[in-house]
Amino acid sequence: MALEAIKQVSGRAVYVPGDDIDTDRITPARYLKVVTFDGLGEALFHDERFNPDGSEKPHPLNDPRFKGARIMLVGANFGCGSSREHAPQAIYRAGFRALIGESFAEIFFGNATTLSMPCVTASKADIAALAQAIEEDPGLLVTVDVERLEVRYADKAFQVGLPPTAQKALVEGRWDPIADLLEATDLIQEAHARLPRATR
Repeated sequence: MALEAIKQVSGRAVYVPGDDIDTDRITPARYLKVVTFDGLGEALFHDERFNPDGSEKPHPLNDPRFKGARIMLVGANFGCGSSREHAPQAIYRAGFRALIGESFAEIFFGNATTLSMPCVTASKADIAALAQAIEEDPGLLVTVDVERLEVRYADKAFQVGLPPTAQKALVEGRWDPIADLLEATDLIQEAHARLPRATR
């Protein structure tokens, strides 16, 4: 059975500015010790959001206007650096379900896709215009249409990019390769039975 088909994601959005935001900034290294990813959303941009005493720093994710946002706007080369899966896990577990950016690091992109979280690319100008729109109206509804490869808000829309393989996996509910393997257990066993037996 296919997983949930991700054809579009709608919700409020928040802009986290900056290029080359690496996975250590997204989830500081000390959070890699967790046994499960449960609760990892609390680690999202932790050192950029909080002082050592736990008080909040100025940060878009601390702005009450953007609490509950489901879509994150980012810059270029987002998720670069070490290939830790904890970075997209923290974003997902903090409630985000899609990202719009100029570009994404390849491994981060793959890890996000296997969480059913589309990472679509857009021009710097389109991202800036959307960022300005949500600054003026934090309650603005934004839709990432994975099928049509466009982002819509208010009376505006712009085209976005997504590799065809990722788009197909998301809209067909085939975004988790482990689930695909588990579903194909019978076929795998049949193929194994047809293999020639090793001789000693």
